[in-house]
Amino acid sequence: MISVSEAISYEFATGPDLYALCQQAASARDNAWGTQLTFSKKVFIPLTNMCRDSCGYCTFVQSPDSIHSNYMTPEQVLKTAHEGAALDCKEALFSLGERPEERHQKARDLLAALGYDSTLDYLHDQCESVLTHTTLLPHVNAGALSFDELKRLKPVAASMGMMLENVSNELLKKGQAHYACPDKTPKRRLDTIEQAGRLDIAFTTGILIGIGESWEERVLSLIAIRDRHLAYGHVQEVIIQNFRAKAGTAMAGCQEPDLDDMKRTIAVARLILPDDISIQAPPNLEVEYGSYINAGINDWGGISPLTKDFINPERAWPQISSVAQACEGLGYSLAERLTIYDRFQHQEHKYLTPNLTQRVASLMSRAAQASRQLQGDIA
Repeated sequence: MISVSEAISYEFATGPDLYALCQQAASARDNAWGTQLTFSKKVFIPLTNMCRDSCGYCTFVQSPDSIHSNYMTPEQVLKTAHEGAALDCKEALFSLGERPEERHQKARDLLAALGYDSTLDYLHDQCESVLTHTTLLPHVNAGALSFDELKRLKPVAASMGMMLENVSNELLKKGQAHYACPDKTPKRRLDTIEQAGRLDIAFTTGILIGIGESWEERVLSLIAIRDRHLAYGHVQEVIIQNFRAKAGTAMAGCQEPDLDDMKRTIAVARLILPDDISIQAPPNLEVEYGSYINAGINDWGGISPLTKDFINPERAWPQISSVAQACEGLGYSLAERLTIYDRFQHQEHKYLTPNLTQRVASLMSRAAQASRQLQGDIA
């Protein structure tokens, strides 16, 4: 793992220097993960698109005044889950706004009509329903949560996640990306990651680049993740995600990170973070996503054959076969994984509660079979 000062020194790496940095990162990836890249075949379940935060780049969240603001019903959740399972998805990604009922009367009214007064209680029961009625494994992305909230969700989720985004408090100021976002304070986000570690929850986090942070703040965000993983060993993957400007948002006119900036950040992340943390970058947010391979990624994240990326709806998922061909062209194979990584699956119920262990075991064999078929199709 490289030092903070060395990582900061790569801020302006370009040309041959960037190529050498990426080579170093790719070599570290090959040594730790071999020549196989992975992805999770998922279905997206956007449980509610209301939120008490107002991020300057977000189009997922809908105002309560909008006719599109809603909660999915239990029937809609199961319909989507069953359709995903029919396409051999194995992950049900629950994504939702943070605590909308604490800000919006409409959210309270819709929850009451469903028989709830808390979004997190409703989330728990919908995860439990998916476990009971389908073959999928829930992955929960519900934002900043307390120790008790994480503890309650653990038996109904094989893994959980929350983007750290950045440790910069400057982003909370008026006119910045996280102004008026009580759940986006670095302290609150870092505490969630730490509490997940205390509870032995296989956890996904990451940074969002290009939202007004400095390069040094990017590096310090990765260091903050590293420190918590070294304390608890629970971070399974770190996402390096590029900001994409969206019409109708406060940041619609902001400049997006270019491909070199993404490669530079991916490479530094691979060299900063421990080898056992997977480095992931979403393939739908960059046309030349194959370039990420030589920068040091080993995972593409969740890809859905059914549902769009509700966070970036203008960016369609690439075909899984296309991702496999991009890997093959650079000497790598593509394999399917579950939402919880292999190394967390066999630790005597440390990360998985007993009710999830058998489900994971059965899905592992199906994922392996799907991977063999995918590689056969490419060959």
